[in-house]
Amino acid sequence: MTDHILRMSAITKEFPGVMALADVDLEVERGEIHALMGENGAGKSTLMKVLSGVYPHGSYTGDILVDDKVCAFDGIKDSEAAGIVIIHQELALIPQLSIAENIFLGNERARRGVIDWGRTTGEATELLARVGLDADPSMPVAALGVGGQQLVEIAKALSKRVRLLILDEPTSALNARDSDTLLALLDGLREHGITSILISHKLEEITRVADSITILRDGRTIETLRTDSGEVTEDRIIRGMVGRDLDHRFPEREGDIGEVRFRVSGWTVDHPTQSGRRVVEDVGLEVRRGEIVGIAGLMGAGRTEFAMSLFGRSYGRYVSGRVHRDDQELRIRDVGDAIAAGIAYVPEDRKELGLILDDDIRRNTTLAALGKVSRRRVIDPGQEVVLAEESRRRLGVKSRDVFQAAADLSGGNQQKVVLGKWVFTDPELLILDEPTRGIDVGAKYEIYLIIRRLAAQGRSVLLISSELPELLGMCDRIYVMNRGRITGQLPRESAAQEPLMRLMTTASTPRRDAP
Repeated sequence: MTDHILRMSAITKEFPGVMALADVDLEVERGEIHALMGENGAGKSTLMKVLSGVYPHGSYTGDILVDDKVCAFDGIKDSEAAGIVIIHQELALIPQLSIAENIFLGNERARRGVIDWGRTTGEATELLARVGLDADPSMPVAALGVGGQQLVEIAKALSKRVRLLILDEPTSALNARDSDTLLALLDGLREHGITSILISHKLEEITRVADSITILRDGRTIETLRTDSGEVTEDRIIRGMVGRDLDHRFPEREGDIGEVRFRVSGWTVDHPTQSGRRVVEDVGLEVRRGEIVGIAGLMGAGRTEFAMSLFGRSYGRYVSGRVHRDDQELRIRDVGDAIAAGIAYVPEDRKELGLILDDDIRRNTTLAALGKVSRRRVIDPGQEVVLAEESRRRLGVKSRDVFQAAADLSGGNQQKVVLGKWVFTDPELLILDEPTRGIDVGAKYEIYLIIRRLAAQGRSVLLISSELPELLGMCDRIYVMNRGRITGQLPRESAAQEPLMRLMTTASTPRRDAP
């Protein structure tokens, strides 16, 4: 007989005008890693918020059974008391507090109302060792990288005697090494009897670690698969998620590549606060009209620093370098100059740098080009709505209307709004920094179609991505960066993961200290 730690039956959850979950069933066996997959907006996070008490009993219909007992959680404290702990995609840590203080926040080790610091430090040290994090528990959590902070969150969960651990996109912001560390930890927790529910868009990670996979689509359960059945393939998972086969992960190229449109030479930038630390050195590249050019590199290679500094010196201290458009040198000293020169930048962090989440689609779309919706410096509300609606429909943003807040959109639709914002400026060079990070395969394909269409219109595209298959599938040429320098470039015909990885790890010419 199957031993289920969790059964969710006929879960239905509605928001005003939206059916988020409709009769969803989920069964999780004790001691397994159970993956929950689906497109953005499929209902994965909503279902886990129901389970963890974020959406309390009475705000949904259906039953939650833990150890075959019906549970009615009125808040997170109730679910945690039952051994269920959720780690959200946005980590719930306070940067200024120590690691130990974060681990026991709200669950303090105290005696007669006074924190026992000896016990706090001792137990924190044991928990850090258990998750494999070699760090002083008294150091501020802000001093850790994102991978280390994820491990602190898991240590925090273990301190609450977790039996069922829910992780929502835990590797979306991690590099390959930190992702491997986290997945190995989940394997170890499974061996100690801890059950995990893993929400992720990364198919290769899911097929590697999960024992079972449940697929949601449009708020409904599609199917649950056992990975040891021999029936699980990436194509089958994709078909379940999007409701159709994706015969090709990347759309076919359209249009011709023209002459060199933008040329960057000798681009050198120092760290914004650490004098003498060079983060980008002597970078040079070209992008032709209608061409998609990739930039590959490991975390810390300087790709984002280069892109942001090129976009109106919005990162670091400019040292030297020139930008030419059609052989005419451009003077770009701030973001306004960059926009006027036909350059746009879609940042890797759409929530922090790309959108005003509390504002609506209309305002987010027009924000970077208010002159197009203004008369004599006064915004024309009617024109703003019309043009924002045109952008929403052209990019396929799924929303009620242009007055819906950006915060209420799925990740894929938020990314389309950010793209729409910068396409609205009519750029000649569009710099895309990790444009598909944290979105599902169906939304990725839609983003790829938009990028292809922009290139076919003659726009130049510079695509930064940590996913080598994405670069190989989308780009006409690929530059590689390592330690702030270009280490080589490969044309589409000869590009492959192995030579790219060699260039990504090649020791570049040692960087000089800034004078």
